[in-house]
Amino acid sequence: QVQLVESGGDSVQSGGSLRLSCRASGSIVSIGDMGWYRQSPGNERDLVARMSVSNRTTIADSLKDRFTISRDNAKTTVYLQMNNLKPEDTAVYFCYFRSGRRNYWGQGTQVTVSS
Repeated sequence: QVQLVESGGDSVQSGGSLRLSCRASGSIVSIGDMGWYRQSPGNERDLVARMSVSNRTTIADSLKDRFTISRDNAKTTVYLQMNNLKPEDTAVYFCYFRSGRRNYWGQGTQVTVSS
C-alpha cells in the first residue's frame, strides 16, 4: 500500500499565501504523476494542478497566475504554492499519487480563506 501524508492547510486571510505538501511512502511500485484536487461543499472535486515525473505541469486556467506546483528530486513529494488566496479558494485539498495503474489519495487538508 501507498500512504500519502498531506500538510500545510490552514486558515488565512484574503491575499495570504500557503504551501501545501504531500509525501508518498510505502510500497511504491512505480512513480507517476502527482497533483492536487480540491472540493468545496456542494461541488465536485476539481483538478488544481498536477506534475509528471518529467516535470510537465498542468494547472487549472483560473489558478495559473497564483498557484504553482513542484516536486522533490525523489518525485515522492509534491508541493502546491498558493499565493494571493481568495475566499473562493476555500476547500479541502486532496493530494493524489499515480503508481502503477492506481491513483492513491490523501485524506485531504482544509484551506479556509476569509475576506
